[in-house]
Amino acid sequence: MDVCFRWMQKNTYSLAALLPLIPGNSIVKKPQDGIMIYSFPTRQKESVFSEVDGSTTDSVYIAGGPHPSGSVEETLEHFDYVVIGEGEETLPELVRALQAGNDPSDVRGIAYRREGNVVYTGKRDPVDLDKYPCFDPEGIRAPLEISRGCPWQCKYCQTPRLFGNKMRHRSIDSIESFAKHYNDLRFTSSNAFAYGSNGVHPQFDKVERLLSRLHSMEGKNIYFGTFPSEVRPEFVTHEGLDLVDKYCSNRTLSLGAQSGSDRILKEMLRGHTSEDVSVAVERCFEHEIIPVVDFIFGFPDETEEDQQSTLKQIKWISGKGGKVRAHYLTPLPSTPYENIVPAPISDSVHKILGKMARDGKLNGNWNK
Repeated sequence: MDVCFRWMQKNTYSLAALLPLIPGNSIVKKPQDGIMIYSFPTRQKESVFSEVDGSTTDSVYIAGGPHPSGSVEETLEHFDYVVIGEGEETLPELVRALQAGNDPSDVRGIAYRREGNVVYTGKRDPVDLDKYPCFDPEGIRAPLEISRGCPWQCKYCQTPRLFGNKMRHRSIDSIESFAKHYNDLRFTSSNAFAYGSNGVHPQFDKVERLLSRLHSMEGKNIYFGTFPSEVRPEFVTHEGLDLVDKYCSNRTLSLGAQSGSDRILKEMLRGHTSEDVSVAVERCFEHEIIPVVDFIFGFPDETEEDQQSTLKQIKWISGKGGKVRAHYLTPLPSTPYENIVPAPISDSVHKILGKMARDGKLNGNWNK
């Protein structure tokens, strides 16, 4: 059976990691006969489900990624198999079983339907990142994944639910081996400044070991703590910023603030305060680094007063010359907020956000 990965604009990072693990695969933009593999987030689920349901190909459909992993039974209404969580070990084993005509029940880490019932085959242990590539050197490129998992339990976020609440880090040797294929080095991590640590207390000596090794490679531009990674505000210390100054090319830093309301931050279990955000922003400016700060509107029970607190902090950051990305909450499967209805944005806040967006002072998907 031929193996085809369905390429979509939002799943290139997943494909980059998985393509080297399955020989003889193809990348396609529509269903083909054989084994069809999809990876997709919640925002794409309706279009993906519609495509699979309307397909007339002779295919076995496998789904993985954020939405299928978090909403297994819904996904199995459209797909034959779901790979739950990390796919580096599970997906190749499932593909081999299907190609050999073997019983997939022996493959841990998947779910499927049998006689109308959903069968779960059991969890796998977390993967050792050093054993697996973080991109396909011969095909799709993606930023270098340096860490996985998160110790925080933010109620809106899938990361600790999919990858565990213990941070795992790729070794410096492994990162360096992949860095040889890039000129510009960008990274994925739930918190770049947490590299080498437990994710609660930074270990900047380990961050420096990584950055100094990469900096010693000729012709490399290092962009650390920028999109698609971010940095938690309480990790933004002068010690960490000194490392950016010393080793990195970026003069921006991506910060996850999420709300300017301490009540909302506490309720979502974010683990930092609005003051932590303000201090982080001030420290960035002291180092002539522009903070790029993310906020989310629509948390459950969020009042206009909470939204005004967030708006006040947004205006303060923007007024100082920082950049802001504002988003409207998307309830994600497997999170405590999975079934909530996002709070509406008040008219007065919406009006000001709209003007800021038109003036080029705001980016994001807040306009709901």
